[in-house]
Amino acid sequence: MTEQELIDITKDFVKKELKNAEGGHDWFHTERVYKNALLISKQENVNVLVVQLAALLHDIADSKFHNGDETVGPRKARAFLFQNNVDSAVIEHVIKIIENMSFKNSLEDAERFSSEELKVVQDADRLDAIGAIGIARCFNYGGFKNREMYNPDIEPNLDLTKEDYKKSTAPTINHFYEKLLLLKDQMNTKTARRIASDRHNYMEGFLKQFYAEWEGKK
Repeated sequence: MTEQELIDITKDFVKKELKNAEGGHDWFHTERVYKNALLISKQENVNVLVVQLAALLHDIADSKFHNGDETVGPRKARAFLFQNNVDSAVIEHVIKIIENMSFKNSLEDAERFSSEELKVVQDADRLDAIGAIGIARCFNYGGFKNREMYNPDIEPNLDLTKEDYKKSTAPTINHFYEKLLLLKDQMNTKTARRIASDRHNYMEGFLKQFYAEWEGKK
């Protein structure tokens, strides 16, 4: 099997697995992350096959939709790659990326796996969490969980632990301060930092407009 054939098979697998997924974590999210990862990879010295596979499989079973179980996604990804006779070193690298790339894991004071490939895929995923797409995804998930859009009486928690983050039921606007507005400064690569700057500014503009409308000023 050629690398391109493997990528095509992986895309088909992910599309089927995510057929009925929540709109912010569906195949189209994965496809955007994949495209972002390819763009960033052009400027980085990385194993592009590892980047592609990790980007495609990173949300194959998001723990948010599996009762917080963080082992489901890596387990599904490993089984798929093994069934398709992918080199064991590639499998292990892809799994480590999936296990270590999420924002919530960055809230832990623990030494974590890192690689140039992980940095690329992590940036690609985080770019999809900000800007216009990020805003849309944020409110889509908030609606999915039936959360308030905004409640002036509930302040954002700026000192979240991983467990706090996983258990949060805060209004959607709080998520901007607890995560989305923090991502610009957490990008690993020059390409991602450049893109993130524009998307970050867009979110700040949105929030100014949101509050103005909320208060009846515009």
